[in-house]
Amino acid sequence: MLDVLFYHGIVITMAGERVGEGIIEDGAVGIQGNRIVAVGKSDVVCAQYQAHRMIDVEGNVILPGFVDGHMHSALGLFRGLAQDTDEWLHTCIWPLREAMGPEEAAKGSMLVLAEAVKNGTTTICDFDTHMNHLVKNHAKIGTRACVAHTIAALPQDVSGLPQGELYPLDSAKENKLFEESLEIIREWQGACDGRITCMLGPQAPERVSKEMLLKVRDAAEKYGVNVHMHVACGDRETYQMQKRYHKRTIPFLKELGLLNERLIGVHLSVATQEELKEYALSGAGMVLCSGSEAIIDGHIPPAREFDCYSPKLALGSDQTPGGNSSNMFNEMKFTAILNKCRFQDPTIFPCWKVLRMATIDGARAIGLGDQIGSLESGKLADLIVIDIKRLNLNPVLFHPVRNIVPNLVYASNGSEVTTVMINGTFVVEDGRLTSCSEDQIRKEANEAAKLVVEKAAEKYHALNSKVAQMMEQHLI
Repeated sequence: MLDVLFYHGIVITMAGERVGEGIIEDGAVGIQGNRIVAVGKSDVVCAQYQAHRMIDVEGNVILPGFVDGHMHSALGLFRGLAQDTDEWLHTCIWPLREAMGPEEAAKGSMLVLAEAVKNGTTTICDFDTHMNHLVKNHAKIGTRACVAHTIAALPQDVSGLPQGELYPLDSAKENKLFEESLEIIREWQGACDGRITCMLGPQAPERVSKEMLLKVRDAAEKYGVNVHMHVACGDRETYQMQKRYHKRTIPFLKELGLLNERLIGVHLSVATQEELKEYALSGAGMVLCSGSEAIIDGHIPPAREFDCYSPKLALGSDQTPGGNSSNMFNEMKFTAILNKCRFQDPTIFPCWKVLRMATIDGARAIGLGDQIGSLESGKLADLIVIDIKRLNLNPVLFHPVRNIVPNLVYASNGSEVTTVMINGTFVVEDGRLTSCSEDQIRKEANEAAKLVVEKAAEKYHALNSKVAQMMEQHLI
């Protein structure tokens, strides 16, 4: 007797190398505990198994849950406050972050985690400060989380630092954050029935010392965890690296022994073709944050170039001040459209490819491909149900042509997700969170955001950012 059996669904397993070959028109998925035990045609599976809960999902798609390979969840309080400007970090984010404490960060985090889960994300690589507080949100809401406490050596007050100057590095600060990271690993690695795992998270190669990067390398080996880090993100980073070390980022990481399959590098926006090849062939994974990078930096990261050498390519929502959402449907669509435009080639990143990046390829990129990312017997029960009876997803065609995957990628917006199961537990049912009050999450986040913005107001406007100028001119 199974715990749950979904039947009469359109099952897109993501098993194998061809998406279409993994589609079962009238399919079933059986769950026992936190594992998938049966996937196949409904008549076959239902003849073999019964379940305590039989769920007829006729007219719906069953997919593996989405993998968000990079998120700064604490920045949820600042949605929409760092856009349409070429100075989003120094004059927008930093003065706000300096005014935000751990309690406010946790409330912002809960807001975007709830948004992500309701839109079908089941696994999140969360990379932020105050992770000892944020990780409790993952435990409560039910996400599968790979968490990294940000290790940084920049002093607290850097918002007024003139652009172009070499960043000052505070060794006492980075060492404190490193020790806190180890405490989080010791407390949370494998917690919540294995849902929560940990990573080490140096913020970026230019924002920690060389000595810290070596400590991170050694600790990752000792504790058997991955290293999650911004890599070759932009001209700011390249300038800082060359000024401090006379090397570009990827050759520097190789020299330190950090270029290996434990590394999950984010963005790689300014990596050269040769650097990308060396990076990919090392076994390191790449996370592509199309929406955020395009909005805040005007970049289209070189994902296609990376994909020539490695399939370990994940999508990430990054941060809501710039990217504005934690929705993997947005990331799939942005990735496809931006790259088609970049290369003036409509065949680039087809729908099936970006769906793989949001599921099985993303899972492989973060080191969990043997556990999640596809619907197969023995894998963890992380899945979503999508209502394709919605007008925007119709007509539904199978023969002689099929349009299910294109419509999911190009027409869905996330509101069509009705059910989310993580680790065999229902986290969303009938489109609503099961473990938390959405009204309370929204209320607490709004209160915290107002508090932080008021605290930061004087410095924020003193920096006279372009965003502040647009507000004063009533343009936004």
